[in-house]
Amino acid sequence: MDASFVVPIPTLHLFPTLDRELIALLKSLTPEEWKAPTLARLWQVKDIAAHLLDGNLRTLSMLRDGYAGDPPGSIHSYQDLLDYLNGLNASWVTATKRLSPQVLIELLELTGRQYTDYLSTLDPFAKAAFSVAWAGETESLNWFHIAREYTEKWHHQQQIREATRRPGLLSRELFYPFIATFMRGLPHAYRNTTAENGACLKVTVTTDAGGDWFLIRQEGNWILVETYSGKPSASLFIAPDTAWKLFTKGITPEKAREKTAITGDAKLASTALGMIAVMAAR
Repeated sequence: MDASFVVPIPTLHLFPTLDRELIALLKSLTPEEWKAPTLARLWQVKDIAAHLLDGNLRTLSMLRDGYAGDPPGSIHSYQDLLDYLNGLNASWVTATKRLSPQVLIELLELTGRQYTDYLSTLDPFAKAAFSVAWAGETESLNWFHIAREYTEKWHHQQQIREATRRPGLLSRELFYPFIATFMRGLPHAYRNTTAENGACLKVTVTTDAGGDWFLIRQEGNWILVETYSGKPSASLFIAPDTAWKLFTKGITPEKAREKTAITGDAKLASTALGMIAVMAAR
């Protein structure tokens, strides 16, 4: 196969596994655990489950069936888009408070399969309906859109696991595609950071589930690569449990700094702690 047609971060095959893990998790929860607070702040466990259902239904309605519902109005900026999405999310969570946990589980089982079936019909190298805005893209390919959707499902399930003290999804099979997708946001996170040509930041997500990524300054731009033979200007070492919480706004950059190690240019490395790989404002 031509290397140019190899999906950089394959995730589609993992959706059924992620869904099975989610359903088993939700079926194991006690009534009290459904009400547990989460890192999503305003949302309890049940609210996150409802949000995951919304993701399935919205994709099937809008992208599979071509039904958009009420138009979003004027969106001229990232903040406009953020406000619109926050409004959609809040109204859905409010409406689904009348649904029982059992109904949510049944609907997640049904729509999860339909959702994955729809994603499998997409040409991974065709233009996606929605760009990955947190990576600074105004147009994205479907493979990146699918990987972004994987990170959404992964981190929301992880929030439920964290809230209910269940084992996390930190195997290499499930975690590495998640964090590799998030690392695609580094060039955008550094867009306002200047450095000498050739400067290099090495980001290491520790344990066997993680990996190394290199952000290199070239001709006024930041380029993300996975191999680099030179000496980095700065290195950041971060554990998986800290990384997923930081990049989804579960903890602050200040709190994350206490749990990370930096060598070399500390200012250059610290900028990475401000990266957000979800649709949110820091």
